[in-house]
Amino acid sequence: MLAFLLPSAIPLAMFTLYPMIGALWTSLHEWNLLAPMEWVGLDNYVHLVQDPDTQRAFGNTFYYLVGYLPIVYVGGLALALALNQRIKGRNLLRGVYFLPVVTSWIVVALVWRWLLNPSVGVVNAVLGAFGIDGPGWWTDPAWAMPSIILASAWKDLGFVMIILLAGLQAIPQELYEAATVDGAGPWRRLLSVTLPLLSPSTFFVVVISLINGFQVFDQVYAMTGGGPAGASTVVVQQIYDLTFRYGAAGEASALSWMLFLLVLAVTVIQIVGQKRWVTYA
Repeated sequence: MLAFLLPSAIPLAMFTLYPMIGALWTSLHEWNLLAPMEWVGLDNYVHLVQDPDTQRAFGNTFYYLVGYLPIVYVGGLALALALNQRIKGRNLLRGVYFLPVVTSWIVVALVWRWLLNPSVGVVNAVLGAFGIDGPGWWTDPAWAMPSIILASAWKDLGFVMIILLAGLQAIPQELYEAATVDGAGPWRRLLSVTLPLLSPSTFFVVVISLINGFQVFDQVYAMTGGGPAGASTVVVQQIYDLTFRYGAAGEASALSWMLFLLVLAVTVIQIVGQKRWVTYA
């Protein structure tokens, strides 16, 4: 049995477990990537907890999650419900909506940076046609994070749609027929049949989206670089800056482990809590 596990266990140990242990060891040192490491114990963790920039990065990350998760789930559910109907060209539409998922994040971020350009962007041009003064989007501290949330939700809608669509197709049609016979309307069928039986797919989507959301970086780096004035700096951006801009690899490793433990705790809470609301039929 062990021989069958080796092809997966060896890469896992080399490219996941070993780097994690190395990062944990580095987090206990002060290191600028060039000079020898200097042991500092838990000082890096203490400094990060007290650092206003780190607190702001975690705050921005939670802001991103609070805005991103409802949009991507509700939008993905709406698409899944619509494309689960017998409509003409639905297979083509499924492919079109899924296309952004397989598109490079850098490409998507640059396209949305152009669309949300305050001066020449399409979005503000459309708003202006209706007499609405468009915001500064990624150039405005108040709108930088909403810009990233909008681009992220647009890209990930197709992924959520596919997962929820698979869940919808697994629901027996007999249940809908029985609910209809009992006098249930569309909304009652959605609330009493669809959502409860879709809860396993919803659970998967929420867990994956939260894990990915905590690690948001590509779109931030390409659209705003963490600015303006740090308004969109997230945790992974902070890790990047600590390592490659400030030469503080020890603090960056400590912050990586803090993020890992946070994601682990949130995931464990969700796994334990699923017993209360996930229905496996």
